[in-house]
Amino acid sequence: MFDARLINDPFDDPGVFVELKYRREALLFDLGDLRALSPRNLLKVRQIFVSHTHMDHFIGFDHLVRVCLGRDQTIRLFGPGGFLRHVENRLGSYTWNLVENYENDFNLVVTEVVGEETRTACFACRRAFRREGEQEGKISGGILCDHPFYRVKTEILDHRVPCLAFALEEKFRVNIRKDVLQSMGIPPGPWLMDLKEKIARNAPPETDIRAFWRDEEDGRVHERYFPLGELREKLVLITRGMKIAYIADAVCSPDNETRMLAIAEEADLLFVEAPFLHGDESRAAKKYHLTARQAGSLARKAGVKRMTLFHFSPKYQGQGDLLQSEADRAFAGES
Repeated sequence: MFDARLINDPFDDPGVFVELKYRREALLFDLGDLRALSPRNLLKVRQIFVSHTHMDHFIGFDHLVRVCLGRDQTIRLFGPGGFLRHVENRLGSYTWNLVENYENDFNLVVTEVVGEETRTACFACRRAFRREGEQEGKISGGILCDHPFYRVKTEILDHRVPCLAFALEEKFRVNIRKDVLQSMGIPPGPWLMDLKEKIARNAPPETDIRAFWRDEEDGRVHERYFPLGELREKLVLITRGMKIAYIADAVCSPDNETRMLAIAEEADLLFVEAPFLHGDESRAAKKYHLTARQAGSLARKAGVKRMTLFHFSPKYQGQGDLLQSEADRAFAGES
């Protein structure tokens, strides 16, 4: 369901773009330089998870707003304590005296996380992005977002400021038995997404599912209707969903390690920072960052399947292979 990739080179600003296959929807983890993403991809983004607001993790906010202005779109953003003020200050640095005349309204719903407490406010373009509708809430089990198809969990790490780590978990995977579909004489198509969505939303078994397809010879559209319960029983296999973890800036302390392992546990893919070689461990600790060896060891302890490194220090420009090699050895348990 997820197609996840780094936005930039590991030596450039952090950020991960996650596309939800077949749904024209995407998520972002961190808001560094976003210019490598096309406007078409940025306009798919519905939720953004910001680890913290150091410049290299947040400078893309203005670019995002610029692309989305004048469109009917709502984006949810999540960040650590102080995030509401930081968003308000960025928006407040521009003049919005003509936006009430815009035909479409662009809205930001912003949540900051302080321990298990949350504060949420709205910023609407047509109302000059004034901070409105502030509400307080709580999170349970670290769950920030609970979507029918997926959930996003967080842990608060220490980077001398609170820094959020995230886990994106597909709740389950709906697999289609292609042999059964073929025996029914029905080709695959967009209608299967409707089937999967109704299963995810736990629709009643008697719910009608319209299977439709276009005849390749005469171009006519054919359709058949089935009860959801029948298709679920005959056509669908439910399996474990995919998990993606994202760990940005954090010192390798015992408390941080416990929290990072909780986020990364058994992830299919872990995006993890690795700014320094282990020979510079003391420098990494002073800057509240991980070394490549610590990143690889963390991935091994968490039992992840794959890891992708990012946030390389400019100190090693042209030597990214050394960081990758050190992390790989630790991941394999060789150091």
